[in-house]
Amino acid sequence: MRSNFTLSRRQLLGSAAALGVGSRALAGEPAVPPLDGPPRKVTLAWMPTALCHIAVPVADKKGFFTKHNLDVEFVNWAGSTDLLLEAISTGKADAGVGMALRWLKPMEQGFDVKLTAGTHGGCMHVLAAPESGLKGLGDLRGKRLGVGDINGVDKNFFSIVLLKKGIDPLTEVEWKQYPPELLGMAVKKGEIDALSTGDPLAFILKRDNGLIEFANNLENGYENLACCVLGIRGSLIRADRPVAAAITRALIEAAQWASENPAESGEIYAPYAPKQRASDLAVMLQSVTSGHHPVKTDLAKEIAFYVNDLKSVGVMKPGVNADRFANRVYEDVLA
Repeated sequence: MRSNFTLSRRQLLGSAAALGVGSRALAGEPAVPPLDGPPRKVTLAWMPTALCHIAVPVADKKGFFTKHNLDVEFVNWAGSTDLLLEAISTGKADAGVGMALRWLKPMEQGFDVKLTAGTHGGCMHVLAAPESGLKGLGDLRGKRLGVGDINGVDKNFFSIVLLKKGIDPLTEVEWKQYPPELLGMAVKKGEIDALSTGDPLAFILKRDNGLIEFANNLENGYENLACCVLGIRGSLIRADRPVAAAITRALIEAAQWASENPAESGEIYAPYAPKQRASDLAVMLQSVTSGHHPVKTDLAKEIAFYVNDLKSVGVMKPGVNADRFANRVYEDVLA
């Protein structure tokens, strides 16, 4: 119920076992036993405007939550990450999904939230007019890049990649913030040279403004990294680990199903994007690597990788030990 670019997908997606999920964790012999008794009521916070969170509506509509004996209430979250983590930590929600690069900095504060899985990779796109001549992020030196949030994940991620390419993201790129729906118009007016956003808005801007995509977060060494994660309340994990395992299994299985069934997944997501055709949503979903969903030590390694990235651009403190931080904030609920 509810309270209110392109690599081959087969190159990017792998089986659950190949991604470190393991057959016992998701198949017939789970290390943590399945839930017995009546369905467990849990509350899950998510952002319906984010197409990349497709695992949530798929888990609902295709019965993955029911399969794992969960009765899920959904909270449509549009607030800040800090408030979301506080809501999960204090029990206003039991779990939530969001972007790793947005969550890790506030998790320095010690919220009682543990990351149990990555849900997918690939949800950020950089667009420009065809006549711009921009071919890659290395062409952005001296350019103006528009984003929907000057402190958001797009700026953090592409700042990291720019720095790796030898471009100082603070002094050699001008970042300009616009309401997301006005980014395309800003390009057309010449106020910015390029923009970054996610689907379905990126798809709309390409279609309606004739823009081209020249960069995304599935290149430059990020092809096989999850960008979004599942976080679960620490007290829930300690008190009822099988529930946490069930939430994790349901969303991983739903993400994998979505990666294998983009057309039907587009139909499932269509009510959340009423101005979009389901067939277009299916096309968008093919750029989301929902078959990549790390857990266990694979997840910890990816968290540590991002922590070091965030340190490089001054988002996280230079003294943070990435491996220790990762081991503190992730939890293997499937063991």
